[in-house]
Amino acid sequence: MEMSVSKTVLRLEAEDVRGLNDGINFKKNQEDGKCYIIYKVKDKIRACVNQCKHQGGLFIKDIEDLDGRTVRCTKHYWKLNVATMEYVNPPDSFMQDELVLSDTDGSLELVELNPPDPWTAEPREAQELHAGEITLTYITHACMELKAGNKRMMFDPWLIGPAFARGWWLLHEPPSDAMDRLSQADLIYISHMHSDHLSYPTLQRLSKKRPDIPIYVGDTSRPVFWYLEKSGVNLTNINVVPFGVWQNVDEHLRFMILMDGIHPEMDTCLIVEYKGHMILNTVDCTRPNNGRLPHGVDVMMSDFAGGASGFPMTFHGGKYTESWKADFIKNERKKLLNYKTQLVKSLQPKIYCPFAGYFTEAHPSDRYIKETNSKNSAADLNESIRKSCPNILTWTPVPGSVLDLALALKDPSNRFITEPPNGTKIFKDSWDFDLYLDELKASASAEIFKYKSWIQFYYNWAGFKDYNLVIRVTETDDDFKPLKGGYDYLVDFLDLSFPAVRPKRDHAYEEIKNRVNVMRMSRDPDVYHHKFWNHFQIELPLLQIFLNIYI
Repeated sequence: MEMSVSKTVLRLEAEDVRGLNDGINFKKNQEDGKCYIIYKVKDKIRACVNQCKHQGGLFIKDIEDLDGRTVRCTKHYWKLNVATMEYVNPPDSFMQDELVLSDTDGSLELVELNPPDPWTAEPREAQELHAGEITLTYITHACMELKAGNKRMMFDPWLIGPAFARGWWLLHEPPSDAMDRLSQADLIYISHMHSDHLSYPTLQRLSKKRPDIPIYVGDTSRPVFWYLEKSGVNLTNINVVPFGVWQNVDEHLRFMILMDGIHPEMDTCLIVEYKGHMILNTVDCTRPNNGRLPHGVDVMMSDFAGGASGFPMTFHGGKYTESWKADFIKNERKKLLNYKTQLVKSLQPKIYCPFAGYFTEAHPSDRYIKETNSKNSAADLNESIRKSCPNILTWTPVPGSVLDLALALKDPSNRFITEPPNGTKIFKDSWDFDLYLDELKASASAEIFKYKSWIQFYYNWAGFKDYNLVIRVTETDDDFKPLKGGYDYLVDFLDLSFPAVRPKRDHAYEEIKNRVNVMRMSRDPDVYHHKFWNHFQIELPLLQIFLNIYI
């Protein structure tokens, strides 16, 4: 069993302990500037780091809390009950990690316990590199090719087709030889099951060329390839590896997959090391490895754009006016840019590259979302990082551009990026919509949906119940107008019933107008039901269902 590493993060002398108020106390370590929350009731004390689990925001007193137990995050208004260390907004979601308390002669020490950093196992000294020995070639979105010695590794290949039904399409045109590069790789890493990383159209084409290509994924509780058998894609060499363990590729190359602290059941990130030189790829993780990451890596890559959520573009009613949405999105993008800047500043990589954000809502029916859903640009983030950390090199990639690590380390003032030839197509301007959407249309018009009994069958199979929420689902056209002859039904998740009208008891209520790939929503009260959405995203039964629909 691994021993935890303990660290005293704050010490209060006896006089300071006696001065603690009943209820919430905010404290700051004057040496390192880190903040903590201490909750005191009579002689009982609990404590935690003053940092929201979502995106690292600072908690302040919640003015709506009359009991003096709740703090509110300044970033996204998440709320934490420090008496129980449970997040209450979103409800039924997360627990805050507590600090260990050590009481000696009336003084108080707040102690943080952490497992040893796994990448420090079997450390290797950094060796001198030759030009061309380690290169990174940007392909598109989150797909990057890493060449290390004589091995080639590909990350998250999404090269063709849409993601999230027809919601996302590639912004960048992959290099013309991208599929050949993919099929010739020595190994592939896929971070998680979202379809802009696990692209079945891409993998379908790959499987016809090389079905036995080694693919590596983390051992998440929701398997990355849970849908593989149903998809018909024939891949025969998928390797599920434990978190925090070095996987040796050859004498000099190894990699380690780490889990996300917010979505450990689904999201992962990656460390690759070659001759002692580390590359950190945090992909889409909200809090990669629960915030514990290697400092001073040679290259760090992460997402940057924002705009991956349907909130608030697809919400209507109440406060969700166009001006409110515009202000909210502008502020959210600014918060994300600042968060990424601070994360990079804290980790001090030698080189930083923003990626995994190059998508667009290209389909004509999504014009409103595209126009409303503004995103951060990679160039803006890199400019922010350079202002905050002039010593960190930044790379804004375009398809086919190549970073040579040896050249960057030897003399960063010289060119270490090779750009694609003049005239290379950078942005996509056509997406073959019909080729991929015909399959979606065929699924939506399947025989099962002719019979209303599919509704009860589906929700009973999904198994979500004993939750005081009622939803109304209305099938619509592309303009969110009710579809003639379409479905319109209620589901009461308290007892998993399907009433004709809303129940008279007090209950949370959501209206979902559902078209092929986008849901338009309103909710009362305006609360995010984490337990509900989490269930339907990652906790549906893994067993294949056999439908017996009776007319």
